[in-house]
Formats: sequence, C-alpha cells, structure tokens
Amino acid sequence: MTGAPGPSRIARYAMAVAWSSFLAAGVLEAMVFAVVDPHELRWFGGAPVELSAQAVYTLSFLIFWGVIALGASLALLLVNLPADEPKPQRRSPGWPR
Repeated sequence: MTGAPGPSRIARYAMAVAWSSFLAAGVLEAMVFAVVDPHELRWFGGAPVELSAQAVYTLSFLIFWGVIALGASLALLLVNLPADEPKPQRRSPGWPR
C-alpha cells in the first residue's frame, strides 16, 4: 500500500465527537423549539430577549453543540484512560520458541 497515512487517532476522535455532537444538537434543537417560541423567551430578570428568531436558533444550537461535545469528549477520555499498572509477564519474553 503506497497511499498517504490516514488521520491520526486524535483527529479521528475529534471528528467522531464533533459529528455526533452536531447531530445530537440538531435533534435537541428541533425538540426544544417544537415546544418553545423564540419570540416569547425572557431573560432571568424578566426582560424579553431582544434577538431575532434566527439569532436565538443559532445561539442555542451552538450552546447545545458545545455542551454535548464537552460531554462526549469527557466520556471518550474516560473510556480511553490507560490501565493502572501493567500486569507482569509470567514467562520470559521469548518463551516458547
């Protein structure tokens, strides 16, 4: 095989996290805004949100994407932690020949 090597392990993990969190954020946004009207949103103090509906959709999607990506990254980190201690070999490295 003479082709260029594929992406590194870290690049593959980053792509897996980015795409899976992108799809999950899209589904979550569709579910949230099927119930919530962006024109009726209010800040914590009760003042109405002075943004267009498209801006609310965009900002909420980016927030959802970031939070889901963070969770997926932490899960991937925990799955790929190395073992505590390597187990000692019971036999010499070249046995049996």
